[in-house]
Amino acid sequence: MNPATFAARVAARTPAHRDRTVDALRAVSIAGVILGHWLVSAVVSDPYQPSELHGESPLTYAGHLAPFSWLLQTLGPFFFAAGYAAARSTGGGPWLRRRVRRLARPVLAFAAVWVPALAVLGAAGAPDRTRHVVESLVTHPLWFLLAYLVLTALTPVLRPLVARAGPWAVLPALALVAVTDALRGADLPSWWAPAMVPVGWAVPYLLGMALAGDRLGRRAGPVLLTAGIVGGALLVLAAGYPASAVGVPGDRFSNLDPPSLFAMALALAQVGLFLLVRPRLVAVLRRPAVWAPVAVANLAAMTLFLWHQTALLLVTFAGLLAGRPAGLLDAPDGAWPLARLLWLPVLALVLAVLTMVFHRFEAPRVPSGRGTELPVRRVGGLERVGEQALERELGGADERGVVTEDRGAQAQVFPADRQRHAEQPGAHVGGVGEV
Repeated sequence: MNPATFAARVAARTPAHRDRTVDALRAVSIAGVILGHWLVSAVVSDPYQPSELHGESPLTYAGHLAPFSWLLQTLGPFFFAAGYAAARSTGGGPWLRRRVRRLARPVLAFAAVWVPALAVLGAAGAPDRTRHVVESLVTHPLWFLLAYLVLTALTPVLRPLVARAGPWAVLPALALVAVTDALRGADLPSWWAPAMVPVGWAVPYLLGMALAGDRLGRRAGPVLLTAGIVGGALLVLAAGYPASAVGVPGDRFSNLDPPSLFAMALALAQVGLFLLVRPRLVAVLRRPAVWAPVAVANLAAMTLFLWHQTALLLVTFAGLLAGRPAGLLDAPDGAWPLARLLWLPVLALVLAVLTMVFHRFEAPRVPSGRGTELPVRRVGGLERVGEQALERELGGADERGVVTEDRGAQAQVFPADRQRHAEQPGAHVGGVGEV
């Protein structure tokens, strides 16, 4: 199947009511996380003992590059899209169990590879620093799954809160983040910082729920963008917050561990910018050639996230055979950022191969109606789910005429809801005209 035919087929199986702009935001968020990790995670080989690896950050040597981290730290938009999707879901125990199962399959496959791999690394006598950097790169990004699961489980509780308070529902979470920032360095309980991770990311999550419930007014975009920019500037220039959106060795603290007020300001600015450009994205995302990559990225989002650091490690280990290639195993100083850019296509290629291998664990299992499941097919050399699975993932209708969005917007839109959306401006994208 050629790319144009595939793009047309994906577009044809996408229901008119689906909000493609939120899917695009989710795809950009995943891409930002992946590129951010690849660009700030330097695995350095000891020149005298090449097998001894340790982690460094180019931002330690080039603090003036901190503004680039504002573009690549996209967890705020990710949780915003997640909140929107959860609010549009049916809710309840069955939906939560379905989401947990969808997360569990790819995570278990990931663990089935890396648990024995880490054991082998230890048994082979790898240096302690090497084992530490590998374990950190592989496991540290997984914290977001726990925060995501906590917020997903709390969605039935948060839904009525957002229905009553709208975007003001974020104020208690923001207050707790402010208290945590004020107490940084104090003797807080060991559980406090981990507990504040879902609390902090509840801010964009709740705003996403507010958008899904038509509780964000037309001025929300410029207000959030202005508040985020002004608030972030004041925090850095007047309150001494680190300018980097990610943790940098030597900084007073990390803006992500747990999320700080600066992380919240950045999330507000990013969400505000999205809301401003959202109406213009509608026409762009109607083009099959633009929409198809967004849809595919959403279908493989968990696989891409889980395995992107594995791609980095595989390329890094291969690089040991060539000594200390620039931008890969050398210290991240001088022109290292430019050299690392040259490795991005290689990293992307390895990640694409890993995605083809492991996406089967994320792909939906669609009942055939005879107690069996539809098989996974290969299209154009890439693994794709069967056409019915693709249609279900993108929001196809089942035999009852109920439109189900299991990923993406994760909504069930019944006839009455479709009629309500049809009466709104911009209804073809879930009410863009109501932003």
